[in-house]
Amino acid sequence: MADDPTTADSGSEPPPPTEVPVVEVPVSEVPVDPGPLPQTMADPTLLTDEAVLADPGGAAPQLGEIAHGPVDGPLSAPILEVQGLTVDFRTDDGEVHAVRGVDFAVSAGEVLAIVGESGSGKSVTAMSILKLLPPSAHVQGKVSWRGEDLLQVSDERMRKVRGAEIAMIFQDPLTALNPVYRVGDQIVEMIQVHEKISKKEARARAIEMLDLVGIPQPDKRIDQYTHEFSGGMRQRAMIAMALSCNPQLIIADEPTTALDVTVQAQVLEVLADLAHRLSVAVVLITHDLGVVAGMADHIGVMYAGRVVETGSVDDTFDSTSHPYTAGLLASLPRLHGDIDQPLVPIGGQPPSMLQPPTGCAFHPRCLFASEEAGCMSVMPELDLKPGGQYAACHRSAELLQAGNLVRRVEVES
Repeated sequence: MADDPTTADSGSEPPPPTEVPVVEVPVSEVPVDPGPLPQTMADPTLLTDEAVLADPGGAAPQLGEIAHGPVDGPLSAPILEVQGLTVDFRTDDGEVHAVRGVDFAVSAGEVLAIVGESGSGKSVTAMSILKLLPPSAHVQGKVSWRGEDLLQVSDERMRKVRGAEIAMIFQDPLTALNPVYRVGDQIVEMIQVHEKISKKEARARAIEMLDLVGIPQPDKRIDQYTHEFSGGMRQRAMIAMALSCNPQLIIADEPTTALDVTVQAQVLEVLADLAHRLSVAVVLITHDLGVVAGMADHIGVMYAGRVVETGSVDDTFDSTSHPYTAGLLASLPRLHGDIDQPLVPIGGQPPSMLQPPTGCAFHPRCLFASEEAGCMSVMPELDLKPGGQYAACHRSAELLQAGNLVRRVEVES
């Protein structure tokens, strides 16, 4: 130590501070079984694993070690079940197959995250639950809300469900809020539509909700118009409106897109608290895998209108079983290691949903696609994998056995 007298007397330089070692783990160093696996998997320029912190015991920390919000006891039966949901849009160019057989369920007190690239069908899936799609949309399947199929109910019943039972936080508050009405009047109106309370009581609750989401001087802001709010404040006003009627399910479509980091953390904390303390179900649509890791209980990864991998966050991140999920994780920025090393994107572009690829929709971009395995001709179904999650991949078993989908995430010690 610098203040050690023996070190000072000897005149030698103090030893440098101990640093935590950083280890790069490229895919090329993972053992690969010879034979049916393509040579591209051993090419370190195509896919590189995340830098990991090596502990003295040699075990790399896993994302599953990150603590999620506590859930008291086992989850109850699902309050929302989506089964075989398909959504097609009629256009001049043909029929767009936006959603192709989506299945998921969410229970009270659970946070389900739906992730995927733009155009994968996440928002269309959410909008179809509340029947908010345009007339050009053809929706089939079943959306069971507490035993009631929402796709079959009347418009009058849906008006009672929207806002009071199921609330949605839209991605673009500028188009979701009415510019000719005061922000507070829009929140008050929604409260009074669903609850028999006075305007004074509704206004007091609106002020409380605006304060809850971090809007300063809510008693004054409530009388302002949307153009007087910044982009982040408009987003927070949308969240306040969604929370104002105490819904049992909140569908949050990129709820923190326009918010700065500190406000983003506050909003996510409110949603997580609603889920884990008040047993409100949350369906979170996001691109941020860091948010998913810290907040969600379960995850559904969507690609080309289908769920390609789903399970608990810990199982899915610790033992990724689909190349698309592995690609999303590999494209995350590194916190340690060589900062000059470029990110590893997923090659190619998402397919056109006018003519989705045959077989596995991801095969044109997949490093591991094989005609012998049926990737180009047979659409894979969701199957239970050794890690405990479900994935739709013909080759996941052999890829997992060979270690080619290993994904480790660095965690600050």
